[in-house]
Amino acid sequence: MKTKRPSPTRAGRVRRAPRPAAAPAALLAAALQCQSEGVFIAEHRAQADGLKIVFANARFCAMTGYSAAELQTRRHGFLHADKADLERLRRWAAKAAPSKVFAGEGDLIRKNGGTIYAAWSFSPVTDARGRVTHIVATYRDTTAKRDLEEALLHAQRLDAVGRLAGGVAHDFNNLISVINGYCQIVAEKIGDNPALRRDIEEIHKAGQKAATLTRQLLAFGRRQPMDPRIIPLSQLVQENAEILTRVLGNAGRLELKLAADAGQVRADPDQLQQVLLNLTLNARDALRDHGCVTISTARHEIKTGRHHRPSDIPPGQYVVLSVADNGTGMDADTQSHLFEPFFTTKEPGKGSGLGLALVYGVVQQSNGFIRVHSALLVGSTFEIYLPLVAGPAEPVTARPLPMLTPTRGHETVLLVESDAVVGKMVSGMLTSDGYQVMTAHDAVQALQLARTLGQPPHILIASIGEQEGCDQLVQALRERNPNLCVLCTAPCEQICPSACMTAARRLCLPKPFALSELLKATRQLLDGGA
Repeated sequence: MKTKRPSPTRAGRVRRAPRPAAAPAALLAAALQCQSEGVFIAEHRAQADGLKIVFANARFCAMTGYSAAELQTRRHGFLHADKADLERLRRWAAKAAPSKVFAGEGDLIRKNGGTIYAAWSFSPVTDARGRVTHIVATYRDTTAKRDLEEALLHAQRLDAVGRLAGGVAHDFNNLISVINGYCQIVAEKIGDNPALRRDIEEIHKAGQKAATLTRQLLAFGRRQPMDPRIIPLSQLVQENAEILTRVLGNAGRLELKLAADAGQVRADPDQLQQVLLNLTLNARDALRDHGCVTISTARHEIKTGRHHRPSDIPPGQYVVLSVADNGTGMDADTQSHLFEPFFTTKEPGKGSGLGLALVYGVVQQSNGFIRVHSALLVGSTFEIYLPLVAGPAEPVTARPLPMLTPTRGHETVLLVESDAVVGKMVSGMLTSDGYQVMTAHDAVQALQLARTLGQPPHILIASIGEQEGCDQLVQALRERNPNLCVLCTAPCEQICPSACMTAARRLCLPKPFALSELLKATRQLLDGGA
């Protein structure tokens, strides 16, 4: 008798996993259309002029400016600015395999003639037998990212060059101080000798020109001392209109479009005048056929929603100074080096390459921003954005030129100067004027010298803030002499708060200075602090 096998339980049955249902073609097409990146599908084989497009989503059409129908009538290679990319794609397509992806980036030419910078990747699509039949290409517009990276690199390069320029100018100041100082000393000794005096004056003129170049370098490196004031920008331009017209001469005409309600800015008027002069000179040199230079001012507000990138101008109220010309214009490469010192497109001997570097430095020091728009054979426009400020305008007073006159001092001077040539010149001038001068190379040596004296020095002349240890030196000397006077030969803003004292006992005389200014400042401090 056969025994009946028990039927398998429900739990013992083995079920096969169902195959996923294939997505409808319409759903796949809709998904591709919704992609935020540009996508097209092309036939596998790539020719020298690119792939044959059979589908392009809406985003890719928007990126290129072409409709899907227009793209399907041509191979995609006409979009690429660099044809070498197509050759690399052709070699990849010839050996395309499911696991291999071709990626790259470069410029794409849009229908309107403009370009965008894009990153792309090409992936193979296989059939049921594993054969590559189509290529799916994905494009991502990275123009904004590329522009931001270039702006950051440009800013870093300018900052590095600015540091170098500022360091060179600092050392150059010492040489100029010596040249101009000894010119004054020799001029006082030669008496009535017209020929020698004329030669000395020519040397001094050259030294003054060198000092101007140094100030431009320092302005670019943001180390130039400033005397900021609240000034109406339109009024400043109007007051300089006559000299700007003379600068243009017969090269073209000057047109002013100054807004009466443009507002006020806080800046150094002398340096802002130099900015106006440099921009006008550059515009004059670019003019063709007696063109026009237009200087305008206006009030402008940048709203919060428009500040998308770190390189954008921050939101706020600004006064915009614009200098535009209809001259030769500049190409992209020239614009990328525009504010670098010593970069010039002028013939040798006709430009120092420091004009726009000074403009950049002054604008930066004034908490402003600068934009440049230029195109070849169209012209250039420089727009300077300075923060709008409130308050009464501060008048600009003319400073008389100092004369080299003896002051006949008798006090003790402690001079701290790292440059031996400058120290010898200053020490000699002060000694000949009656002062007892001790010279030290640095703050440590100066403190040792001061301790050897029965009485502390009456005045300290040093680069406070620039030379290490000078702040501590000031404190130590003031403990022995509360009436100590300090003449700082560095920019005032570099003085450490710990070195601060009453205004009557502290003055700043940044290099390069005239010896007459040094004698006058020394006597002024000592008389005021007595």
